[in-house]
Amino acid sequence: MKAVTVKELKLELKHLNNSELIDLCLKLSKFKKENKELLTYELFEASNEEGFIETVKSEADILFETINTYSYFYIKKSVRKILRMLKTNIRYSKNKETEIELLLYFCKKMTEIKPSIKNTTVLKNIYLREKTAISKKMLLLHEDLQYDFTLQIEALSI
Repeated sequence: MKAVTVKELKLELKHLNNSELIDLCLKLSKFKKENKELLTYELFEASNEEGFIETVKSEADILFETINTYSYFYIKKSVRKILRMLKTNIRYSKNKETEIELLLYFCKKMTEIKPSIKNTTVLKNIYLREKTAISKKMLLLHEDLQYDFTLQIEALSI
């Protein structure tokens, strides 16, 4: 089966009544975890962006605490998993301030990993790549926010 375009889906969804839309959303939530997470964000978290940010940060804290520091290989795998979780949550929000704040938090937590990420090129590159991405995304924000986030970036160092 070939999927139709978003425009066609939008036109077709306009013809459905409320109960049919609810049933359709519930069906979608049963198929993929990401669909359920997106619905959860839209229904419960979208109105409270600060609470959402704190929830995601606490999830990241738990994951950072469980990193196996036995070798850099395990640290790298865990860091990539955490970054994937953060980027998924960022996709739900679509708010640039939220994205920058969560990525800054990720970079800050990476600098706190023991043993230091300075000793491995892969982890250092992940850190630098995210720092560069933050700098590029900051240019889209208001000057006051740019200044605040620039101070936070300058405070980060490995």
